[in-house]
Amino acid sequence: MGRGLVIGKSGNGEKAVFADFIMGRSENSRNRVFAEEGENLRTKPFDESKVKDPSLIIYYPVKVVGKQIIVTNGDQTDTIEENLKKGKCFRHALSTREFEPDAPNFTPRISGILNLNGEFTYSMSILKSADAQGSGCNRFTFDYAPLNGIGHFIHTYVTDGDPLPTFTGEPERVKIPDDLNAFAKEIWENLDPDNKISLYCRSVDLKTGKTENVLINRYTKESL
Repeated sequence: MGRGLVIGKSGNGEKAVFADFIMGRSENSRNRVFAEEGENLRTKPFDESKVKDPSLIIYYPVKVVGKQIIVTNGDQTDTIEENLKKGKCFRHALSTREFEPDAPNFTPRISGILNLNGEFTYSMSILKSADAQGSGCNRFTFDYAPLNGIGHFIHTYVTDGDPLPTFTGEPERVKIPDDLNAFAKEIWENLDPDNKISLYCRSVDLKTGKTENVLINRYTKESL
């Protein structure tokens, strides 16, 4: 699966919910953890001495801009943030970006945004290589009217391969429970045990704005 995002609404209809997870095959991509920074989330090296190339593994997966929450798998988070602050939209921001320059995989950039100003809505996007050579970028955006207990799941890869085959089609429909801890546990237990690295889930009460977060890192000081 590589990296993945889930966005949706709790079963009781009271909360907006999202999840963001990262996986890792190489030593460089495994060497990281999620770290909260106020309302935002960033990745950071677990062991600074082992960092080889930080360009595609160190970024902000989550940023909050006013009543909007950006959730992504790369540094396009910053691009979306900058555009929102200029009065531009999610789709416009991503029209300036493309897939990651990691040939031959050309990993897709996946992004989501939760709009919490008024009626809750959300959108998801994937930026994919148009061909095996990375000759062009195809951009797909999906806009949703949330339904109670329903979310949508988008991820970077479909299966293993060389190069890795990218996600195709519309984001997958999944169930969202009321209990955020149960939601996080279900996702974590279903990720590949050899490659899973970190998971972050958040719910936002649609009436009060109160948030609840669950953060799971595979690597901790206690795992050394």
